Amino acid sequence: MTAPRLTRTYLAVPAHRSRLVQNAAASAADAVFLDLEDAVPPAEKASALEAAAVALSAHDWGKKAVAVRLNAIDSPSVQKEIERLGGITRLDAFIIPKAEAVADVARISRWITDAAGARDAPAEMELLIETARGLINVEALAAADRLVTALHLGVGDFAASIGARSTEIGGSPSGYKHVGSAADGHPQTPLDLFAYPMMRLLVAARAYGLRAIDGPCGAFRDAVVTASTAAKAAAMGYDGKQVIHPSQIEATRNAFIPSEEELAYARRVIGALEEAERNGQAAVTVDGKMVDYANIRMIRRLMTFKSEAG
Repeated sequence: MTAPRLTRTYLAVPAHRSRLVQNAAASAADAVFLDLEDAVPPAEKASALEAAAVALSAHDWGKKAVAVRLNAIDSPSVQKEIERLGGITRLDAFIIPKAEAVADVARISRWITDAAGARDAPAEMELLIETARGLINVEALAAADRLVTALHLGVGDFAASIGARSTEIGGSPSGYKHVGSAADGHPQTPLDLFAYPMMRLLVAARAYGLRAIDGPCGAFRDAVVTASTAAKAAAMGYDGKQVIHPSQIEATRNAFIPSEEELAYARRVIGALEEAERNGQAAVTVDGKMVDYANIRMIRRLMTFKSEAG
């Protein structure tokens, strides 16, 4: 089981961009990952690794979770990256891109354990599921190793992996929609490309006690899309969502905090069931709906987010 960790907003930042890294450390994000992979050009890879090592020790990260996204599993540099960073106490986790095979996860776990040095415990692993193969193996990956504590959905690379005709990270292709019959005037209903991968990853995470983190919304200047994609992830039960720009932090965090209306209803349900128990009942009607202990279990999850609303 993963230790409780607040990761509603997971800000990505290129490790070699020192100003952006400093801003990320001072931001309101719950978590930050320093990227050594896609956000770093090949010529800057070595300097990005050293910059990440310096930043982990030099900056005040407060209560944030801090991770580093490694280069690809088959990269010749990945073991060196783990050796360089794995003993730094302030590093909470390594994010493993394009996780697909249990054997790869086991090998990286050994490297992380060997690199831990004087740490109380090795850094954790958070697996980035961003290919078709990764998704069909997600249950096995979730159970692969004791260091695995979270699953992330890589929406951009996943769309590319399945050949989707999408040009916007986290967005469904414009042509992916249902068109009704001519008799009804051909009504069109947009469909969600990520509904299936999001649910499959979420179920795997919950089955093995891991956190589930949704991928980013690429349209970071669009406040409506940013908020709506975060609300979808929160409604499904995700623990958080990656963000690629500080302007997305507030709207994304707010999506994971229950509204006063939701909390008021939760309190009514709890009160009604407590009264029902005193009367020897296990179910009761609240606001015209039957509620029982299953509702209480759902409400406990909601109240968890309320207690983390700071």
